[in-house]
Amino acid sequence: MLRFSHTVYLYGLFLIPVLVVIFLLMSRWRKKAIKRLGDYELIMKLIPDISDSKTRIKLVFQLIAFAFLILAIAGPQMGSKLEVVKRQGADIVIALDVSNSMMAEDLSPNRLERAKQSILKLIDDLKGDRLGIIVFAGEAFVQLPITTDYAAAKLFINTINTEIVPTQGTAIGTAINLAVKSFGEPNENNLKKNRSIIVITDGENHEDDAINEANSAQEQGIIVHTIGMGSPQGSPIPSLSNGVKTGYKKDKEGQTVITKLNEQMLQDIASSGKGIYVRASNSKNGLELLMKEFEKMDKQEFEEKSFTDYEEQFQYFVALALLFLTLDFFVSRRKIKWMEKINLFAEKK
Repeated sequence: MLRFSHTVYLYGLFLIPVLVVIFLLMSRWRKKAIKRLGDYELIMKLIPDISDSKTRIKLVFQLIAFAFLILAIAGPQMGSKLEVVKRQGADIVIALDVSNSMMAEDLSPNRLERAKQSILKLIDDLKGDRLGIIVFAGEAFVQLPITTDYAAAKLFINTINTEIVPTQGTAIGTAINLAVKSFGEPNENNLKKNRSIIVITDGENHEDDAINEANSAQEQGIIVHTIGMGSPQGSPIPSLSNGVKTGYKKDKEGQTVITKLNEQMLQDIASSGKGIYVRASNSKNGLELLMKEFEKMDKQEFEEKSFTDYEEQFQYFVALALLFLTLDFFVSRRKIKWMEKINLFAEKK
């Protein structure tokens, strides 16, 4: 298994498309400058032996070398020892609402971002528990299967936005049903109270029978908790263009749409799922109380294969970078004379 010890340096790879754009702009500027001197084709014939295609080949070699150097600086490591590790913990699936109403700003900076911050904080407090993530709006999708890879969980959470689910709505029941399936088939071990679902939503525009789904989950030994995001007074939903707020959403009559927290619905869902309901605020993320509930849960012992020793692999990436720099060094910008003769001979034919 390959991992990087300094992942922040991987952002340097984003410089590659920037360098390509700069190269194209410089090539365009050079062509315009030559055209200002006279006929472009005639002037190019006067320029001694400069090959545009070989210039592009050199650029490709340089960019590949740059990419390998960035990867080397990021500290690549390869797992060298695979061991079976025994853990004890509970299974938790978070169902996160990503409908447009979650962009309301009655929580800072908005409901969705506040929820994501809460989940990240929860991950930091987990010890041996397995975590899964489901996103839902009008439909529900598994964003992350149940795992103990907390680093991967954080990575997936940071990519969540309201565009990740194409269908709008608030299908809480569908999300709970999918969460139940994510735990796998029931057996002697997971029928114990070691599984729980956390539904994080504002509860608005509720579409399906979430209460029955929560009750069905509870009958299988799965506890369903709910966290309410927002305020009962409500807040307008921002309209965004390329991530910039341009106003607020309006209905067909031109009135600003106000989205309100449906606390009663979330309380009923938690009651049916034998869990608790917590309302998030700007001062509390709602997960503090749930952590106490998790401590009461039965802990299931499970085995997991994981790499325990990692060896540095940067030298291979440095070697590849040097290889492409060497190739770049030996590729001249000048045209190959014998290739020109072959082309000239072909044209005469």
